[in-house]
Amino acid sequence: MSNIYLGTCSWKYDSWRGLVYSDSADLNYLAEYSRKYNTVEIDQWFWSLFPGGKVVLPKPAVVQEYAQAVPRNFKFTVKLPNSLALTHYYRKDKTEGLQVNPFFLSSDLYNRFIEIITPLHQNIGVLMMQFEYLNKQKMPSQQEFLGKLEQFVRQIDHRKIALAIEIRNPNYLNDTYFKFLKLFKLSHVFLQGYYMPAVSDIYRQFTEKLISPVIIRLHGPDRSSIEEKSSGNWNKIIEPRDREVSRISEIIADLNARKLDVYVNVNNHYEGSAPLTIEKIRKKIAAAGK
Repeated sequence: MSNIYLGTCSWKYDSWRGLVYSDSADLNYLAEYSRKYNTVEIDQWFWSLFPGGKVVLPKPAVVQEYAQAVPRNFKFTVKLPNSLALTHYYRKDKTEGLQVNPFFLSSDLYNRFIEIITPLHQNIGVLMMQFEYLNKQKMPSQQEFLGKLEQFVRQIDHRKIALAIEIRNPNYLNDTYFKFLKLFKLSHVFLQGYYMPAVSDIYRQFTEKLISPVIIRLHGPDRSSIEEKSSGNWNKIIEPRDREVSRISEIIADLNARKLDVYVNVNNHYEGSAPLTIEKIRKKIAAAGK
């Protein structure tokens, strides 16, 4: 039987009091969150690569804290450290030359990360590897990218915890890519936003090549605009995307009917309030099932 996991991207927002959280003074955000939702995305460990070859990995005490806060059936979707997915260091000055990241697709670093988060293993639904837009300077071709990814995948064990790939090159979303994922038993992360093609369009083209689980991340196209409109209060819909939400809900229902697990991670930046977007999705899925 397949499962639908609906949750948010991160969870600690005071403006969600009344929507998700109580007004308790000693509020445990994650514990209260896990009573309302069955999944959440851990984004914070993504930001790991710093100049000078410094890589920051999760603190064991934090990992243990998260593991103790949620029930056994709760699932995390965890973004792998960007030190694994960046071909080069970030540049503050775009006129500077590119500096190669020596940890790119390092199986040793991956294994270190997996060991550190051991207390969470039973609660991890998916590990997500998010690649940035790879221009020709950073990655000459899709063929070279898939060759490097294949070498990495062959060196790690991803049988116990699903590994999903998110790419931000629209031209990479083709038959070659989805055949590669299926061959190596890798899941795909659909991203709505960041100038990527509509999830519904890509889903329609490559439905038959997807494996379980499927991940859908809902992000809006313009973070700065909605941040200005929200003033940091994420408790109401600011930019409704009802037509998109309906299409995404239909995809979720279809995946469920096809017996594929699906994780949906909603960002506040999508409509203005991730909890309220999730309520929309829940209602549409319920209506479709009647």
